[in-house]
Amino acid sequence: MEQFLLTRKQMSSLLLSLKGLSDRTPLAILQEAWASSHKTDIELGTSLGAFMATTLPPIFAKIIKSNQREEGFSLNDIVSLGNQIEYTNFSVTSAQNWVKRDIKDVLGSPKVGKKYSVDQAAVLFIVEDLKSTLDFDSIRKLLTYVFLHPDDETDDLINPLQLYSAYSSIFEELDANNDQVLDVSGHESGRKNHDHMMENLIKHRASEYAGSLHGLRPEQREAVRNILVVAMVSVQASYFQTLAKRFFHATVFLQNLK
Repeated sequence: MEQFLLTRKQMSSLLLSLKGLSDRTPLAILQEAWASSHKTDIELGTSLGAFMATTLPPIFAKIIKSNQREEGFSLNDIVSLGNQIEYTNFSVTSAQNWVKRDIKDVLGSPKVGKKYSVDQAAVLFIVEDLKSTLDFDSIRKLLTYVFLHPDDETDDLINPLQLYSAYSSIFEELDANNDQVLDVSGHESGRKNHDHMMENLIKHRASEYAGSLHGLRPEQREAVRNILVVAMVSVQASYFQTLAKRFFHATVFLQNLK
């Protein structure tokens, strides 16, 4: 059975819909995501068979059934939803440690009764990305610069869902061929090092986005730009980490196989 996974941009679109900030329903977002990777099946009229061969995650079925806006999530829901994002690896145990200890001061208490809000789900998805490159002390410091006080969303330099949507969208824009590696052009033959080119490309797009935000002081725009840069580099790192783990597991599994 084929897995039904979303890119980070598609997940951010789903969260925006659930929060009521999109003119598309959650079902429409999921339909569009599935259709984008099954264009040939749709053209050939074999979409029914292709979908029947796809595993529909229970969390997606739950969202499709309710089709409501701004519904709170249990921690289990967030973990289930997070595991439908490509190149992620959530566990309930890890998430429980995050909310009780590691990022408690950043996340705050559940905001929808005993459940977490859409923005709080976005915080956990951001943390999952950032931990590819940073320790939790660094993650807390970085998020505190932009979210300030978790119980007061009005003082955020950028709200969590807006941040998640921003770096997810910019990353996909810079990976136009969808090979999971940021596209960098302009390499000069004969030069040994081109690492500055990717850095400059990411910083440029992050600066453009931060510059479009209103009401921020220069140092605040810089803070937003920097977290966008760190997040995009972390997303890139998560792909390579996943790839390395796949080859490691394959190597161990195939040893002495007869």
